[in-house]
Amino acid sequence: MEKHTAKEDWIAILTGTFIVAQGVFFLQSAHLITGGTTGLALLISQFTPFTFGVLYFLANCPFYLLAWQRFGRQFAINSAVSGALVSIFADHLYLLISLESISDIYCAITGGLLMGLGMLILFRHRSSLGGFNVLCLLIQDKFGISVGKSQMVIDACILISSLFFVTPWIIGLSILGAFALNLVLAMNHKPYRYSVSYGS
Repeated sequence: MEKHTAKEDWIAILTGTFIVAQGVFFLQSAHLITGGTTGLALLISQFTPFTFGVLYFLANCPFYLLAWQRFGRQFAINSAVSGALVSIFADHLYLLISLESISDIYCAITGGLLMGLGMLILFRHRSSLGGFNVLCLLIQDKFGISVGKSQMVIDACILISSLFFVTPWIIGLSILGAFALNLVLAMNHKPYRYSVSYGS
């Protein structure tokens, strides 16, 4: 498949990260969590003075190194930039959006769908959000298991572990959001349908 141009990649990175940040905003509005480093950052931000963006970027830093080793310099740089943009966007959306009244169920579904769509855009333009996304892409690359399936397993483990910190209702809604996110990826990012070179 023909590679995207650098211009297309950077426009997609801006678009994808902005959409992901919208999804994070919906989850935050209902005090929900999700899987991966995003879920960990959302959870910890509820109990510490640190913002989601700071926690999210720090949690992803080790995975950017893994991305460099496995997928090359450009993919790692794209992923680090993507992670930084999501952190910045998510921490400042409150200046632009205020949700006075909204259903928690709607937040879970919409947040999950938006995050999934944003991640899908990034995956198709030689980028990721770091974290377990990189690990899932590596699993897909080596074993042919779709990103959505491996991500769903990891997310389930994190959400189950969160039972010690949040209510079962929040966990239930968070699982709904994570399912929506991974459904988008599982249906639309199959390794035999769409292949992008990660070369340096």
